[in-house]
Amino acid sequence: MVSVEDHPLRYALVNELHARPFPRIPVPSQVVYLAIKEPMDAANRDRADDLTHLNELLRRSGAAPAPAGVTHHSASVGRHQVRWESHTEFTTFLAHAPGLSARPFDPAEAEIFPADWLNAAPGKRIAAVSIRILPLPEDPAQINIDLDDWFVPESLACAWVLEGAAIVAGDFRIDPAGQMRFAIFVAPGTGAGRVGRIVQRLCEIETYRAMSMLGLRRARALSARLNALDPELTELVAGMSREDCPAEETLNTLISVSSELEALAVTHSFRFSATGAYEALVKERVDVLRETRYEGRQKFSEFMMRRYDPAMRTTKSAEVRLRAMVERAARAGELLRTRVDVERQAQNQKLLESMDRRADLQLRLQHTVEGLSVVAISYYAISIAGYLVYPIAKQVSVSKEILLGVLTPIVILGVWLMVRRIRNSFGGH
Repeated sequence: MVSVEDHPLRYALVNELHARPFPRIPVPSQVVYLAIKEPMDAANRDRADDLTHLNELLRRSGAAPAPAGVTHHSASVGRHQVRWESHTEFTTFLAHAPGLSARPFDPAEAEIFPADWLNAAPGKRIAAVSIRILPLPEDPAQINIDLDDWFVPESLACAWVLEGAAIVAGDFRIDPAGQMRFAIFVAPGTGAGRVGRIVQRLCEIETYRAMSMLGLRRARALSARLNALDPELTELVAGMSREDCPAEETLNTLISVSSELEALAVTHSFRFSATGAYEALVKERVDVLRETRYEGRQKFSEFMMRRYDPAMRTTKSAEVRLRAMVERAARAGELLRTRVDVERQAQNQKLLESMDRRADLQLRLQHTVEGLSVVAISYYAISIAGYLVYPIAKQVSVSKEILLGVLTPIVILGVWLMVRRIRNSFGGH
């Protein structure tokens, strides 16, 4: 048999598909879920702190610590089975135990996560869910009685899920114990694995909803700042067409506005992109529940459409507005820079014309100076020549005046040639 060499990551990648199976939760059971997120820069947090926090919980119950570097772990903590997972921005703890407390949604159930341990977490609680799982009662009226006792009717969402496998209900409100309540009435014949999938989907819906709505607060703060910058940008753009508006001063102001807009875009880009991703996950998790209406009550998808979608539209609106303002500022900057360049070219043209006139004047002055120099030098040269030719004039019996008259043109020509040669040697014309 021929041996075939596998890629070194083949088995690790396949094992990743099976690393996080859905929990198997029997009926009846109580589930407590917790998600923790660092308030700032959670994606770049030190994940070793998350693992240390998990191991502290395991140490208290005598369970073995989780191996270093893992991103998911399961262990028994007392009578609860606990599943821990590390995500991009948060960590989650899901604890479930068989049986139900006598008091529905008893706050004592959440004590699986002690308060002092929770306060020492490397982050803050972003989601906390309490789920009561019980058999579907034979009397349908009992379901309505329980729903009225446990939830706020005004925001209650309730539906059959997974082709009648269970009835899921929740009002998306935080109770006095800090928990968001959900109830699952499981139909006969529904297995523990299917119940676990329903529980997992509900916890994911709440976690991703909370994470996506972090963008809403950012969007509101951003909209307030954009409301202040928008008139300023509009005024700058409108003033570009006025002749009395200094282009360079306007450009400096526009650069300041553009810089702030770019800084806002960089600051909010991660949060807005994460919000879009979490929103898609929320809708996907609601869809996979495959809801059907229960006695005319609103479904989870309808609740999301009425209460959740407006928040997401607000976030998207702020993101689109910011992007549009950045583009407006960029276009205005290009136009203004073009105007500044044109004005500078006109100034440079005027400067060149002025330099040409000055060069012409300098040339004329140079010619005048050269002429005067020739006259002055010739005068002194002729005077010197007079002293030199006087003895010669006596010997040849020629008058001094005649001899100077003959030498004067020669001296002047020689001086002129000398000045011209000197000027040409320095690049003159």
